[in-house]
Amino acid sequence: MEKLKLIWDFRGPDSEKIALHHEIHLKEYASAKGLNAPLTGVESQSEDFALAYLVVDKDAMKPVRDDLKPHRGQLFT
Repeated sequence: MEKLKLIWDFRGPDSEKIALHHEIHLKEYASAKGLNAPLTGVESQSEDFALAYLVVDKDAMKPVRDDLKPHRGQLFT
């Protein structure tokens, strides 16, 4: 099954804290919706840029995208 990484970008001096907090909500959403083995995480790119992500099966992407409005997405390998 092909997987997609949905990404939310955060900028500014508190970007990592905000991304970590956003990840909590992504986990709550995945649990509430019963997503199949969701993977979440946070990546700090610099002091002023971090991102939170949720990896979902391709067939589950559209409802998640419509509900959570990620900033971007990419294939997950």
